[in-house]
Amino acid sequence: MYIVEMTDTFGGEANYSWVRREIIEADSNKQAITKFKKLHGIGKHRKNYDLGDMVRVDIVGCCVCIFSHWSN
Repeated sequence: MYIVEMTDTFGGEANYSWVRREIIEADSNKQAITKFKKLHGIGKHRKNYDLGDMVRVDIVGCCVCIFSHWSN
């Protein structure tokens, strides 16, 4: 299970003036983000950083980012 959250950004940093969270059953952060994007109809993204246990991707053309991290 992965916790995936999407929020707005301001100056490139996560802003959290709004947030959408989902618990996604997946085998990896990448798969969790892909499932989340399909669920919400989101297009292209680019990876911002990967810390191993947490990943951040930025949505292309939007001031929005998505975080994914493993949950037990």
